[in-house]
Amino acid sequence: MENVDAALSRIRSIIASDRSGCFLSRWLFLRLLGISYLIAFVSLWTQIDGLIGHDGILPVVDYLKAVSERVGAVKYWWLPTFCWFNAGDASLHLQCGLGVVLSLLLIAGVAPVLDLVFLWAIYLSLSTVCRDFLGFQWDILLLETGFLAIFLAQRRWFPGFARETPPSVTVLWLCRWLLFRLMFMSGAVKLLSGDSTWWNLSALTVHYETQPLPTWIGWYAHQLPVWFQKASCGVMFGIELAAPFLIFCGRRARRIACGTFVLLMFLISLSGNYCFFNLLTVALCLLLLDDAFLLRLLPSSGAAFVKKGLTHLTESGSSPSGTPSTALRAPSPPAGEKDRMRGHGSWNVLRILGVEVLAAIILLVSGTETAARLFHAQSLPIPLREILQLVSPLRTVNAYGLFAVMTTTRPEIIVEGSDDGVTWLPYEFKWKPGDLKRPPAFVAPHQPRLDWQMWFAALGNVRGHPWFVNF
Repeated sequence: MENVDAALSRIRSIIASDRSGCFLSRWLFLRLLGISYLIAFVSLWTQIDGLIGHDGILPVVDYLKAVSERVGAVKYWWLPTFCWFNAGDASLHLQCGLGVVLSLLLIAGVAPVLDLVFLWAIYLSLSTVCRDFLGFQWDILLLETGFLAIFLAQRRWFPGFARETPPSVTVLWLCRWLLFRLMFMSGAVKLLSGDSTWWNLSALTVHYETQPLPTWIGWYAHQLPVWFQKASCGVMFGIELAAPFLIFCGRRARRIACGTFVLLMFLISLSGNYCFFNLLTVALCLLLLDDAFLLRLLPSSGAAFVKKGLTHLTESGSSPSGTPSTALRAPSPPAGEKDRMRGHGSWNVLRILGVEVLAAIILLVSGTETAARLFHAQSLPIPLREILQLVSPLRTVNAYGLFAVMTTTRPEIIVEGSDDGVTWLPYEFKWKPGDLKRPPAFVAPHQPRLDWQMWFAALGNVRGHPWFVNF
């Protein structure tokens, strides 16, 4: 009985510390999320005409017309996009432009909830019609993270530090659960695939040269001795398979998990171009850190400035269990604010219940999907399959895991053109590997979507990549 009481007391202390000590981490998370959105929209904006414009590879007008003729009124749910109202090139540019503006507002901290709602809706709209070109793991991760952030952000027009309300513990742990799924499944799928290169730790001896868009540092990484490549692979599995469980432990354990994840993202960004994926993952990692720890990382002048802005900073004693000596707590609202809160009591109760119900659905769906992949379940229960199918167009619960099977060769499609039908010359892509005399370059955080898809097309055939015919 004493053990049960101690466990419950520990859980309550963790929840209390999360609620009172994650103001700064939430602030940083939302800014990095805003930067991720900004990168995504700016990068796509520069390519939108060529990808899905009127004269693009996959014209959105033709796509929506074909879908409309087949499915009727349910098209609005199965293909949630603003392009149903206007699918012209101007509409595509307008959506990208609005995304850029809203991203800047989110970074500036102006009306974060409204920003996040519209950012998620616009990116979902573009992801739906871009199809192959906007279906990468970081695209769905941005949508799922952005959706959860709507319920984590402060519901004010100008939520400075002094006005913040404590972050929802439920949503905070949903974000951590998302990070766990992302990291753990990234390691699990590699072993579940049965790929021998992962099991014998030799995958990294070929990865640096066979990945989609390597960097010039990746070339040097490829030259490292085999023993180092195998050791690196083992460390990677330790980070992806073991460290995620530290998320569910105390503050100190979560700090270790955060450090290992950030280190892995940094090393990945050095050897390959993965657009905003690394930055977005780091943003999620910040939610593992408490404010007292973040303040200690700042120089004394910076910490003093932040503490001054955090008017609800209070001093409390530290405990052997790792509770920090300073915690950020919600301030007591003034009398007028208390009256307003009482007047909205029913609404607050309904809002909290809504968040809890939503969290339960997300946990049920994502947990079952993750378990099914881990234990090779052939099929999910019919009710759960129906729920998954129903919510799939919103892309709010997704499966993760990159490079489950390591590509050991690097085939390339050579596209040639001729002015006279006699002399044929290859078209050189700006970013993907081509001319052997040209070293690979850094292009991240921008993602050249066509260059990326050319890598997938080279590994398959025309049937699996029909867009290539249009190209």
